[in-house]
Amino acid sequence: MEVKFRIATRDDIKEIIDLCNVVFIEDTPYEYALKVFEETKDDPNNIYLVGIVDDKIVSHAKITVVHTMYEKMNTYAILNHVCVMEEYRRHNIATKMLMEIEKICKEHGCKKMELWSNNIRVPAHTCYKKYGFHLDDAGFFSMNVRG
Repeated sequence: MEVKFRIATRDDIKEIIDLCNVVFIEDTPYEYALKVFEETKDDPNNIYLVGIVDDKIVSHAKITVVHTMYEKMNTYAILNHVCVMEEYRRHNIATKMLMEIEKICKEHGCKKMELWSNNIRVPAHTCYKKYGFHLDDAGFFSMNVRG
């Protein structure tokens, strides 16, 4: 199965949100997604990647490039909403997408890629580990901003 990857455009937002709402059991409104996309589309450090098969978006990933002044951390990328439409899984699309993501990260000078994934996505974790990701000895802490 041939998949082509490209940077998402405004016209892709509905398909991206439809895909992510199903895969991640979310309920993101199109209007919200479009607003955020418009606000960040010109920022080279916010990249929305889509995979296309037969003119249909079947995969997606958000890449955020983080530049730091700290030598050990250097420049790295945070990946999230990495997904493949269920009926297109088991065709190496995720692996091909990770290869494309890694290429983009190299072009942005990233030394490391970090990936956030829900605990329930065990098959996705198998794919990530097979590609070369490892689980760091750290927890992912979060909290809502107060006020």
